[in-house]
Amino acid sequence: MPDRTPVQVGEYESAQLEPDQLTPRDVDRLHALQAQGCLTLTSERTGWRLKADATVGVLVLDRVRVVITPKFAIPGEQLMSWLAYALGTPVPATARRWATGPAGYADLVAAALLDQCERLLREGLRRDYVRHRSVEPVLRGRLDVAAQATRRYGQLDQLHVRTFDREANIWDNRVLGSALKAALTLTASPDLARALHSAAGAFPQAPTPAAALRALDRTHYTRLNARYRPAHTWARLLLRGGGVTDLLTDQGTIADGLLLAMPALWEAVVRRLGTEAVGPHGGHAVPGGSGVGITVRGDLGNASAFRPDLLLSLPGHDTAQRTLLPVDAKYKRYDRHGVSAADVHQLLTYSSGYASTDAPVSVIVHPQPGTHAQRTLQVRGAKGLLGTIHVLGVDARTTPEQATAWIGSILR
Repeated sequence: MPDRTPVQVGEYESAQLEPDQLTPRDVDRLHALQAQGCLTLTSERTGWRLKADATVGVLVLDRVRVVITPKFAIPGEQLMSWLAYALGTPVPATARRWATGPAGYADLVAAALLDQCERLLREGLRRDYVRHRSVEPVLRGRLDVAAQATRRYGQLDQLHVRTFDREANIWDNRVLGSALKAALTLTASPDLARALHSAAGAFPQAPTPAAALRALDRTHYTRLNARYRPAHTWARLLLRGGGVTDLLTDQGTIADGLLLAMPALWEAVVRRLGTEAVGPHGGHAVPGGSGVGITVRGDLGNASAFRPDLLLSLPGHDTAQRTLLPVDAKYKRYDRHGVSAADVHQLLTYSSGYASTDAPVSVIVHPQPGTHAQRTLQVRGAKGLLGTIHVLGVDARTTPEQATAWIGSILR
């Protein structure tokens, strides 16, 4: 792999690139990423200006290697814990000794995939029966009568046969071989690159990364391949360049890279945190497809509907009645500045549409480094209280289990 100039830029920050640092192919790829809201590329008199949006990760271009660091400084162990929590997969055991290096979290995700693949190799790769057509000097399996008659014209020196052989060259393993190969282009660590290359040699590969992704989308887990689920989760993240269904962008990046949309990640974290926090107290999340929503009708075009990131159903004082609590995830530095007017308006709409009229309450959950924090906003008008907004800051340096317990103590 040719040496690439490292370029480091923070989330929501920008970096200046020389005119010759981007090839025409790079410009096309960056413009495609710009259309997906990952970054912004503008042409200037002295070169290019690359600005990161709410996206972190690594982007490998022809001449430069761009590393986008998160605005929250999170140690490697906590970073992997939260990412695994959002993806619903166990944290690899090696996360306990991980540190976030110059390559950002991309090396951590590659190491997570490697950890799961090495575990599968130790246990033995899954094998299954695979259909083959071949020409053999002796009969194996079943004779392909049609092929024998039309291609050998009755000659029996070579036999067209159809066999079922039990082997490891199946899609469960192919997708992992492709993901290990993709991880090689992202890592900046020589030791990790050698380990990835060694493991990739033990796995078959899919014809293309796109074919591997299609196979992952078709995969159904049973008792035979359930142990592959964690490895497939990390493989899907790498092969899509960070685009995970219902978590990140709907379409993967077309450039080699691993870009994670932090607002979408935080929304996934908050949905799981809130659901698990109220579970022991008799609460549960209201499914998104339940038909409960705020609708807008009468405007130009079709009617629109919107709902908060998480809607919780909580037991009331009367066990026969339940109350709805809208919760919205905000990936913002609300530990440093006040809640914006737009977010106050949004949460008031949610509380008016879902919460009880006598106690219109809603919740904002945002990340906060260092410690948990809570404050309460009371919005009043000429006729009295319009609504109450609880602003909860979750310590991003703690574990998901500790954060769940803390939120549960607030929402009970």
